[in-house]
Amino acid sequence: MNEREKVILVGCQLPDIDEERFSYSMEELASLVHTANGEVIMTVTQKREAAHPATYIGKGKVEELARLVEQLEPDVVIFNDELSPSQNRNLSRQLSVRIIDRTQLILDIFAQRARSKEGKLQVELAQLQYLLPRLSGQGTELSRLGGGIGTRGPGETKLETDRRHIYRRIDEIKTQLKLVAEHRERYRERRKKNHVFQISLVGYTNAGKSTLFNRLTDADSFEENLLFATLDPLTRKMTLPSGYTVLLTDTVGFIQDLPTTLVAAFRSTLEEVKEADLILHVVDSSNPDYYHHEQTVYELLDELGVSSIPIVTIYNKRDIAHRNFVPSTKTDAIIISAFDAHDLRRLRQFIEETMMKQMVHYHASIPSNEGRLLAQLKAETILRELHYNEESGMYECKGYMMPKHPLYGQLQQ
Repeated sequence: MNEREKVILVGCQLPDIDEERFSYSMEELASLVHTANGEVIMTVTQKREAAHPATYIGKGKVEELARLVEQLEPDVVIFNDELSPSQNRNLSRQLSVRIIDRTQLILDIFAQRARSKEGKLQVELAQLQYLLPRLSGQGTELSRLGGGIGTRGPGETKLETDRRHIYRRIDEIKTQLKLVAEHRERYRERRKKNHVFQISLVGYTNAGKSTLFNRLTDADSFEENLLFATLDPLTRKMTLPSGYTVLLTDTVGFIQDLPTTLVAAFRSTLEEVKEADLILHVVDSSNPDYYHHEQTVYELLDELGVSSIPIVTIYNKRDIAHRNFVPSTKTDAIIISAFDAHDLRRLRQFIEETMMKQMVHYHASIPSNEGRLLAQLKAETILRELHYNEESGMYECKGYMMPKHPLYGQLQQ
C-alpha cells in the first residue's frame, strides 16, 4: 500500500450554509480524502460573508495556513469548494504547497475507480474540461501528472499542457463516447425487445448499493466502505420469490455539490436509470445526514428527467441506524440490513409486490401440450397460481404481467 499523503483541509462557511450542514460537508471531504488514500492532519475553517475573490479565505487565514504548512509539512492542501483558476494560482504562490479543491479530489477518486473503457473516458473528459481554464501559469505542474492526490489521470494518459492537444483529445473522447453510447443503446433495444423488467439501484454514495446488488444477484461488484466504490454501471439477473427474473443495475453514487464537469460527464453512466421500470432508492439510515442525502438524490433524478418512473425507498443498515432516524414518507419504503438473510427475503417480496402494482392480472387456461407457453409464463410473468384441472385437462394459471408483454395479447385471444 502506498504511504498515505498528509492533508490539510480548508473550509469556508458562507451565510447560506448552516452549522450542521457545514460540519457534515467537512466530514464528507475527510471521507473523500480517506478514499483517495490521504490522511487528514489538520482542518482549518473560517466564517465569511463571501469567499475572498483572490484567495477564497481571508488574508489573516492565508497567513495562519502558511504557518501551519511550514510547521506540519503536508503533501497537499484541499479546499472544500471549487476554486477559481486565479484563487488556485494565488494560493499556490503564497503557500508553496500543492493546492487542490473538492472537484479535483472527486475527479481523482473517479480516475482511480474507473474500470471500464467508458468510465475511464468519462473521467479523462471531465479532468480535461476542468484543466482547460486553469492552464495558464501552470505549465510545469501539469506535465508532472501522477504525483499524488489530485494529479492522477485515468488509465495511462499523461495530460499534455498544450491547449491544442487538450482540445484535440476532448474531441477524440467525445467521438469514442458516442460510439460507446450507441453500443449501449443497441443493448437496451435488445433488452426491450425481450420484454425484460428492468430495475435500477440509485442512492447517495456509500449507501450500500453494491453490497445489496451483490446479495440480491450473487454478483461480484466492488464493495467497500469508501465513497464512490462503484463507478461503472453493472447489470445482473435477479430472481424473485415467484421465479420471475428481472435485470438489476447498480449505478454510481450520487453526492451533493457534484462538480459540474462531472455531472455532464457521468450523465451517460446514469442513462441506464432512464430505462428502468422501477427505481430502488437506497438510503443509509446510519448516516446522520441521511435526509439531505435523500434530497440530493431526488434533485439529481429530477435533473435526469426520470420522475415518471415509480420509485420505492430501501432504508439500509437497519442494524446500525442513527438514533434520530425516521423514515420519510415520500414513497413506499422498507427498512432492512443487506447482511440479514431474512431481510433480503422480505426485500425480494417487497420488490415483487411493488412490481405487481404496475402489472395487469391474468387468468388463463392452458392446454397441457402447450409446455413452451407454460415455461414462458413461469419465467416472464409473476405466476401466483398454477394447477391442473382434471375435468378440462387444462392448466389453470393466475398471475401478473406487464401490459405491454406480447404474451398478454396472446392470452386475451
